Amino acid sequence: MMRPKAIGVLAAAALLAVPVLAGCGADQNRPLYYRTDARLSTYNAASAKGNSDGVLMAFARVQGGFNAMGPQGQTMSDRDIGEVAQQPGPVLTLRYTFSAKAVFSDGTKLSCDDLLLSWAAQSGRFKGFDAATTAGYRDIDRVDCAAGEPSATVYFLKGRDYRDWRSLFGAGTLLPAHIVAQDAGVPSVVDPIRKRDPAVLAAIAKSWNTGFDLPTGRLDPKRFVSSGPYRADSFDPKTGLRLVRNEAWWGEPAALASIVVFGRNTDTAARAAAGGFEVTDTTAGIEPPSEKGGNPESPKIAPSAGALSTEQLVLASRGPLGPPPARQAFGACVPRDQLARSFGYGSQPWNLHVYPPAGDLADPINGQFGQRFARADILRSRDQLKQRPPGPNGEPAPPLRVRIGYLGPDNRHQQMVAAIADSCRRAGIDVVDAGSPTVSVGDLRAGKLDVLLLNSGASFAASGAAEAVRDSYSLYGGDPLNIGDFNDPAATEAVAKFAVAEVAGDQLALSRTMEAAAWRGLSALPLFATPREQVWSEKLTGVISGRGRVGTGWNMDRWMRK
Repeated sequence: MMRPKAIGVLAAAALLAVPVLAGCGADQNRPLYYRTDARLSTYNAASAKGNSDGVLMAFARVQGGFNAMGPQGQTMSDRDIGEVAQQPGPVLTLRYTFSAKAVFSDGTKLSCDDLLLSWAAQSGRFKGFDAATTAGYRDIDRVDCAAGEPSATVYFLKGRDYRDWRSLFGAGTLLPAHIVAQDAGVPSVVDPIRKRDPAVLAAIAKSWNTGFDLPTGRLDPKRFVSSGPYRADSFDPKTGLRLVRNEAWWGEPAALASIVVFGRNTDTAARAAAGGFEVTDTTAGIEPPSEKGGNPESPKIAPSAGALSTEQLVLASRGPLGPPPARQAFGACVPRDQLARSFGYGSQPWNLHVYPPAGDLADPINGQFGQRFARADILRSRDQLKQRPPGPNGEPAPPLRVRIGYLGPDNRHQQMVAAIADSCRRAGIDVVDAGSPTVSVGDLRAGKLDVLLLNSGASFAASGAAEAVRDSYSLYGGDPLNIGDFNDPAATEAVAKFAVAEVAGDQLALSRTMEAAAWRGLSALPLFATPREQVWSEKLTGVISGRGRVGTGWNMDRWMRK
């Protein structure tokens, strides 16, 4: 293998290809090594764990759906799986029909059962499911179909015409319902969901939540079934996640026989020493420069105007940062301007919680928010610190200690937390680096962390989409995507209206309401456009960087060696 010619740093996936690691011939049967910053933990991309770990980067072409995400974060119909037709009626009504050829890799046809399970798990109406968000699915009134049928009719609630409905039931959301039913000991999931049988639903939820966690070794082909051009064959922390062509795939076969995906919980150093990666899509600065193969060239910087996600500090709503003065004190000591200059790769400080820099309506309002927190204000931070309520016995509030977590190891995020700690120390606030390979989004609710450093959309890896509706639910009270448990009735109401607003002027007004509430309560501190390194071999064709949460793997079945 040749050594990399260049490393490209892209702020949230600007479309730029940079040659790296030239290939060794046109052998399509030789495994291609793909590095991501996903933590390869579960097969369930729609779960809270799967979403935060970014596993869709690996499984976008393994688990098909009625739609897929394109390179610009846009929703594209996937007619290999089936078709969706809007029906006339007083409420939004959609008819989903699976292709007659659509089968899982074990030969089981995709059916109503898979779609109904997806809705039940993500609707928020059935206890026990640990879904990433209820956005869109919560607006569905019912799903009409019989067990095993190839079609289903989805009826939305009156007045809840979710405007991003084309993205529902997409890639990564249709887990095999027949396997979940087996786990629960029932012939089908349909009747228990219809009857709301609590005991069976608990077993169904347990299977959906944890029954598809990735074990080490060969993956059981009867459990980890595929509905895409690739299927998952094996997983090992040392040798990565091996994807192979799905022999039961009815569409155009994958160009490469095998792709091996590496992530945060795999031995990327050993793979780099053994020959490296032909495609890389990770957060920028995840490793110190000295660990990148001794490449003497400076990183190539791309504009961040196309970013679909932002890095942010999400604050817990309880614990040391529960009192508003404590949140204000911490927010005032964070040097947002310095962080953007030092770690944003040319990005300007970003002030919006919902719209990313690529949002059509973002630029007009970005400068209207967050100005009080544009840079560190140590005097104001000290003053707010004094305003905290006294202890239970009237004693002064204890010194403020803030634990900031992030998915580590991550060299850039480690330096960011150090810069925050240096600044806040001057205000009398002790900032603790709590980065760890085991950090999870649930640590905020559990009181294990006070702040979480990650991307908008509650993800440690690639995130974002062209349509911002889903990510707005991070401000919706009670939604799983709201990982800090921020609760502001005005924000919740604005998100609910934003999800069904079709007129751009209404969307803009509602986004202002959301931002005002988010900054008033300091739900999170947005920082700057998420910078990502997306590089690939000059000996490959078909690779196009992806700006959304699927990352560059959005079309991995089309990758080829020249």
